[in-house]
Amino acid sequence: MEIKVRPYQTQDAETIVAALNYYIANSTALYDYELRTSEQQQAIFEEKLTKGFPVIVATIDNCVVGFGYYSEFRFREAYKFTVEHSIYVMPSELGKGIGKVILQNLIDLAKKQKLHTMVAVIDDENQGCIALQEKFGFSTVGIIKESGFKFDRWLHSVIMQLILE
Repeated sequence: MEIKVRPYQTQDAETIVAALNYYIANSTALYDYELRTSEQQQAIFEEKLTKGFPVIVATIDNCVVGFGYYSEFRFREAYKFTVEHSIYVMPSELGKGIGKVILQNLIDLAKKQKLHTMVAVIDDENQGCIALQEKFGFSTVGIIKESGFKFDRWLHSVIMQLILE
């Protein structure tokens, strides 16, 4: 099983939306309530790409098994060297090292773009994702308690950071 990484292509949107919609409906990995359409997701990615941020997909045997990207952390000019990233692995492909490959690629891309800091905002119930970040040197720099509300309960956001330089 070889995991390959390549840039996102428009035809990937349908597979990506299926994974995102699974996580929206069944988990706290995304704080969205409404399922997305392929068109909405394409627009989201096109905005990131237009701004010069990468969107990458991981494949096994030419099938999309995960994806990741980063973009602005905040919108003030002084934050221009800090990005927030997101990684998603297809639910059927968890535990195969796909997230590691995607995260390493995102870190490498951020370094090539001369960025300074990478941030992750993760629901505190997503311990697997938190552990993945820690393996790459991210540390928890804050917890925002009751920052989200989904499935009739309050959710806490864990803020993790990696200094890239």
